Amino acid sequence: MQRLTQNLKRFVRDEDGVTAIEYGLIAALIAVVIIASVQLVGQNLSKVFSLIAGELG
Repeated sequence: MQRLTQNLKRFVRDEDGVTAIEYGLIAALIAVVIIASVQLVGQNLSKVFSLIAGELG
């Protein structure tokens, strides 16, 4: 029983899993920001090219 208690205490103190989860959440947030930025820039770039094509035509 004492060994189970020691293992449980060690598990509670272990923060390696928490750190991995935090890194995963940070990576996901960065990916969302990059995707949103690329979509916004892509839409604006499309409008600019359409404007240029209209002026040339």
